[in-house]
Amino acid sequence: MAESITITDNRSGEAIEIPIVDGGVSAAEWAKLLPGVWFYDPAFMTTAVTESAITWIDGDAGKLEYRGYPIEQLAERSTFLEVAYLLLNGELPTAKQLEDWVHEITYHTFIHENVRKRFLEGFHYDAHPMGILVSAVAALSTFYPEAKDIYTPAIRYKQIVRLIAKMPTLAAAAHRFSVGMPFIYPDNSLSFPANFLSMMWKTAEPHYEADPALVRAIDLLFILHADHEQNCSTTAMRVVGSSHADPYSSCAAATAALYGPLHGGANEAVIRMLMEIGSLENVPDFVRSVKEGKGRLNGFGHRVYKNYDPRAKIVREIAEKVFQVTGKNPLLDIALKLEELALADDYFVSRKLYPNVDFFTGLIYQAMGFPMEMFPVLFAIPRTSGWLAHWTEMLDQGSKIARPRQLYTGSPRRDYVPVSER
Repeated sequence: MAESITITDNRSGEAIEIPIVDGGVSAAEWAKLLPGVWFYDPAFMTTAVTESAITWIDGDAGKLEYRGYPIEQLAERSTFLEVAYLLLNGELPTAKQLEDWVHEITYHTFIHENVRKRFLEGFHYDAHPMGILVSAVAALSTFYPEAKDIYTPAIRYKQIVRLIAKMPTLAAAAHRFSVGMPFIYPDNSLSFPANFLSMMWKTAEPHYEADPALVRAIDLLFILHADHEQNCSTTAMRVVGSSHADPYSSCAAATAALYGPLHGGANEAVIRMLMEIGSLENVPDFVRSVKEGKGRLNGFGHRVYKNYDPRAKIVREIAEKVFQVTGKNPLLDIALKLEELALADDYFVSRKLYPNVDFFTGLIYQAMGFPMEMFPVLFAIPRTSGWLAHWTEMLDQGSKIARPRQLYTGSPRRDYVPVSER
């Protein structure tokens, strides 16, 4: 017997039975019984705005899957570009498909010279790299006007390749400009993560070779951040894309959403919290102050996860390998002590406040030399693949333009009074 719910309008006594499908009920069926009565759901806390076959999260069990593949398996065996292909196409590539995909991405990493010389150099010397990135992604739409043709498969595919390929180049350029260093061209002999590190850190050497452990760490972090269902930036991508804006404009909107400190700045907040704690001796007092409502435990808890974030476990392992190369981040001991005390305290456990992916990522990035201003930029590079997967899925679904309802709470109708009579 199919699962369903019955809704009764107590004003009229009329009722309607609505089937439960894939864990949801149709608002269109609700509207048949109650036209003009809207769900009031600020921040979409209990509203499913779309159907999607890309990412599945079981927040209670702490599980994350891309296209049905557990994140643990992908992190152990895959690469970021292979995962990006999976997100966009629904299946893992064959050896030939992967070879062609990697080649396409590798040879589209260069950005138009006018983007670099005339656009990026127009920013103020201390411009935030994320602000530069948001603007640069939007500017790409003017360099590729054919991108407005979103329904020709070959044209759409080329924009997808360009965006994934050029994001690391733009990201590295934004950083180097913000610190007064010269632009570094992509090196097509390097892998996707190695090329990014080269563009970030190369100085006078003819060929930059990053430590393999750091290259793999970046690749793994990119995998973990590639997609995460209907988060704020992904929803922004879908909402703007629903107007049939080109993918660059839609991606710029998603990047802007990620710029907000409640989204892309979470790992920076963790670093600032650990710096504020200052020493191991201060951790118990800090935990006590959080329980008293005098502070916030950044990096713990999640809107979706009510268990240990599966990505956090993988990040913890990455951190150990990175610190073997870079030396231990001095804030690590504070973080570990904080985690130990919080996980042993029923106050946090009963509230399902477990470490999330942001708790250790900032420590890793900081140890690798990335300034905190680059943390959301590092998030945007891999998330572009997820954004584009959702953008493509939305177009293939024939989605209508996004137009949520509101509950009006303003003044009732009133007549205009001339200014002399007010």
